[in-house]
Amino acid sequence: MWAKHENDWPAKERAAPDGSADPPGFADAVVRVRKAEQGLSADAQAIEQENKNGGWLEGFQFRLKGEDRLREKTAEGLSTASPDATPNQVLRLIPDAIRYTFCFQPENYTRGYYDVKERYESRGHEMFYAQNWWTHPEYKGINTRWVTPEGQRFEVQFHTAESFHAKHYVTHLAYERIRDTARTSRAELRELHAFQREVSSRIQVPDGATDIPDVRKEGFQGAGQDHLLRGCGR
Repeated sequence: MWAKHENDWPAKERAAPDGSADPPGFADAVVRVRKAEQGLSADAQAIEQENKNGGWLEGFQFRLKGEDRLREKTAEGLSTASPDATPNQVLRLIPDAIRYTFCFQPENYTRGYYDVKERYESRGHEMFYAQNWWTHPEYKGINTRWVTPEGQRFEVQFHTAESFHAKHYVTHLAYERIRDTARTSRAELRELHAFQREVSSRIQVPDGATDIPDVRKEGFQGAGQDHLLRGCGR
């Protein structure tokens, strides 16, 4: 299906981001995020070893967003932030600048989710958002967002090997085209959504996964700077 889609809708060239236009302080902000990532990665690797349900980290090499994407998200954040916001403040609030994925076999998934959640909480991290996508027709998994005691936000996704493979290797290019609203026509969007539905329909839903609740901490002040950003999510 994807080969046919690429034949019908050839990929469009995209201009490379202009690094010369970085806002003052962007490079230093990236350095701070990379420093925060080191401690969070140590936690993630320790939890991988400690968890009792056979969970493992997938895509660990992608734990930090690429600099080009961080540049885009920082620009988006600054455009909707208060006038005195800095790149460092914006990057601290971007929920998936640092991200991890834990995978479990289907029979261990639900217990594994709660196990990993408790281990993060025991390290002082706070979950302020969780979205359960297991009933969604186009994507399967659970996405959670956390904040460290120092105010750095990060994301942890929970997948099975099958749902991770679908997200990362099968539908990722479709997702990128869907996200690129300025360059993707409505006709192509219809086909992209149909493709994602077809892929997701073949993924086994683990027992109990659909019962895991969403989390929304209204007025969450865990980072202390929520007023700086409005609508700077994914």
